Amino acid sequence: MKALILSGGSGTRLRPITHTGAKQLVPVANKPILWYGIEAIVAAGVTEIGIIINPETGDEIRRKTGDGSRFGAQISYIVQDQPAGLAHAVKVAQPFLGDAPFVMYLGDNLVQSDLNGFINQFKTQQLDALTLLKAVENPSAFGVATVDSQGRVLQLVEKPKDPPSNLALVGVYLFSSAIHGAIDQIEPSPRGELEITDAIQKLIDLKNPVAAFRLEGWWLDTGKKDDLLEANQIVLDAFPNSTMLGTIQGDTRINGRVHVGKGSKIINSTIRGPVSIGENCHIENCFIGPYSSIANHVYLLEADLEHSVVLEKARIEGIHQRIVDSLIGERVTLKAAARRPKALRFMVGDDSTIELTGL
Repeated sequence: MKALILSGGSGTRLRPITHTGAKQLVPVANKPILWYGIEAIVAAGVTEIGIIINPETGDEIRRKTGDGSRFGAQISYIVQDQPAGLAHAVKVAQPFLGDAPFVMYLGDNLVQSDLNGFINQFKTQQLDALTLLKAVENPSAFGVATVDSQGRVLQLVEKPKDPPSNLALVGVYLFSSAIHGAIDQIEPSPRGELEITDAIQKLIDLKNPVAAFRLEGWWLDTGKKDDLLEANQIVLDAFPNSTMLGTIQGDTRINGRVHVGKGSKIINSTIRGPVSIGENCHIENCFIGPYSSIANHVYLLEADLEHSVVLEKARIEGIHQRIVDSLIGERVTLKAAARRPKALRFMVGDDSTIELTGL
């Protein structure tokens, strides 16, 4: 079995962060979202992985993720020149996939489940497609499945105005090589894309065995800021314990589960976990509240931060009002010239500089 991870897409819902980088590399608890999917796939025993990339962000994904050796896998990169749909991505990857069955995983998803039970059902029932489904409150925002009492998928509809069920396609699939023939028989949708839902529906129409697997744990699509912050909170909640690899100086107080990376210095500050702090950070005279992730090489001086994600090499100085529910891009500088209201919320793209002055 092989794996195909889709890591193209433009990430429009996470702009301005994704104007300069891939949305799949935005970190959750200081680990790129993409890597969670790779680790889940490898943990299920699948080590031959193809990653779909686009021309704009593909080099960054290739550079940061590498050849797969850090995960115990072998990674091949496959360029999809245009965002023409998930089924089009499978079509582009066919030379890599060959006739092998494969798991397809959307690279901006986080799923609380290992894939072993999913793969076992696919194998034991000798299926041509197995979809991972989750009951959701807003099914019209997703691909939706109708399933019979035996777990067979009867119908798939992409973002229906009147959903036939509340079972959304999570973004993890298993396919046999039969999917390639089904893709060859479908036409682009009204939005000009080859939809994977149409390809699976074609398998159903041809009487190929297609079934569903219900996800009982959480599932998060990290395409928007609030979703990303929620994912960061859930993953930090799962931290087993504290890890202190940096140094603590002065009147510093650390409570709860806190990870501090190598080379980081915490000086005269209060850290209340769960919090993840990367390597070579300087944090002085700060309050860092729960559910915050601070990436490598971040400089924080006289700053209050809570429920926020700060990316690499950002610099925040002299902001005494608490920053909450924020996503701060790489190399961003935030500094205050005067006091402001009690709480501040930001979504700031890479390489920005913001100076807060008086009202």
